[in-house]
Amino acid sequence: MSSKPYTFRPATAEDLPLLSRWLRTPEVVRWWGDPDDELALLTEDLGEPKMVMRIVSIDGRPFAYAQDYDVQSWPQEHFAGLPAGTRAIDTFIGEPDLVGSGHGARYLRLLAELLMDEGAPLVAIDPDVNNVRAQRAYRSAGFRGDAVVETPAGPAVLMTFDPNTDPPTLARR
Repeated sequence: MSSKPYTFRPATAEDLPLLSRWLRTPEVVRWWGDPDDELALLTEDLGEPKMVMRIVSIDGRPFAYAQDYDVQSWPQEHFAGLPAGTRAIDTFIGEPDLVGSGHGARYLRLLAELLMDEGAPLVAIDPDVNNVRAQRAYRSAGFRGDAVVETPAGPAVLMTFDPNTDPPTLARR
């Protein structure tokens, strides 16, 4: 086992079949919505330089998708009070056998730390108010906050990354 089992690489057009498969898993459909609509948005965003799209792997196995963007690039009311340069993250685990095993907390902490190392003053995430599993993972990763905000997709919980929170110590499966 390597000391850093999680890696991030840019998503490419070659990843679209993988993303399509992941978008059709029940857990992803539950929170992201119609797989065809979401795939069309991801396909469109591949050419958008303001959106950083990543495939997350563990020990070389792709298992998750994460995207991040400057909150001022796509203004949304619930992000309006955040400092300039804040990065927002959207993410999902696409491999069902890796959902609920602590991987989300660990890779999200690494991603948030990477974004801050690259100069982001703050990293935000806004899970659906009913997505308790995601909120728990984000808290384990070091995100804090419980303000319920209105988003175009409905009520969400606005959470921001606190790098002073102890990293997760969950055992690997």
